Amino acid sequence: MKRSLLFPVLSLLLVLTAAFSLTLGKYPLMMDDITGFFAFKMFGVSDLDPERCLLLGSLLIDIRLPRILAAILIGASLSVSGAAFQAMFVNPLVSPGLLGVLAGASFGAAMSMVFFDSWLAVQSFTFLFGFIAVLIAVGIARMHKGNTILLLVLGGVISAALFTSLLSIIKYIADPFNQLPAIVQWLMGGLSLVDHKTLLAAGIPQVVSIIVMILFSGYLNALSMGDEEAQALGIPVEWIRLLLIFVATLMSALTVVLAAQGYPDAPRKGSVIKGVDAASKLPGVQVFHAGTKMQDGQLIANGGRVLNVTARARTVAEAQRLAYDAVKLIDWPGGFCRKDIGWRAVQRAAE
Repeated sequence: MKRSLLFPVLSLLLVLTAAFSLTLGKYPLMMDDITGFFAFKMFGVSDLDPERCLLLGSLLIDIRLPRILAAILIGASLSVSGAAFQAMFVNPLVSPGLLGVLAGASFGAAMSMVFFDSWLAVQSFTFLFGFIAVLIAVGIARMHKGNTILLLVLGGVISAALFTSLLSIIKYIADPFNQLPAIVQWLMGGLSLVDHKTLLAAGIPQVVSIIVMILFSGYLNALSMGDEEAQALGIPVEWIRLLLIFVATLMSALTVVLAAQGYPDAPRKGSVIKGVDAASKLPGVQVFHAGTKMQDGQLIANGGRVLNVTARARTVAEAQRLAYDAVKLIDWPGGFCRKDIGWRAVQRAAE
């Protein structure tokens, strides 16, 4: 295949793969549903009923599309940073984790899970210690004179070994019933908790970093020939290499943040819940309490999954409608619920 056709063909293949991925999941969809939904969103023309469009919007826009875009960003960032490292170190086997960024990021996340109880802290420490690991590797390389590339590689090996050992210590002192399983799950990674907010926060710096790498591709081509050849072309090798290492580390650390399986915040407690009695008075409706308690005569949230609203009726569709009517009567600004419960049973009953 001609090189001029390679990029368009691969881009088309990526788009088709992403479109096909929208049909996959716990609730499989047909391509007709997807095309109909986007036709409705863009042109206001569709054969789908409004409730079906609402469900598809939740599945496609809120859940699947952010995960697919995150997967694309992670793949692009790792491939670009990997190519940059291979050019800088004149070695086709080099990976973005060469300078210890992945080991440092993993240690930062695990440490924050043990000593803090915040998803923001996990993300922040992941990013911070990824950079600290690279700074240690670069610092070790600058402490000695000699082959810069070889010293950077050795510094990366030392940094990675250090943070891998520290991660083992964190695992040892972690609570084996709560914290250790969370650490292991986080290290396994996944995209199940990616949402629009996370995608924007990590995606924008990643896209900017990729553009910077592309703009510096000429310098990377020169560095791939070796330091002496690059210096002969008038390139400030040391500063260009440090800049590109910084950008590549930024991309790698952000992929770790984006691909984390998630360590959710502790449930927010203390918010007041009103309207439960009114919801319970609807015919066939019963509200079960899981994470609530009475305080000063008020019902307040005291856990994660706080309320369970159920309804009984002659048909599934009617029971679903009653349950969501009851949900509307509950006044709880700090709470939220899924909007698609029972849709599959309703669809089967309609058929």
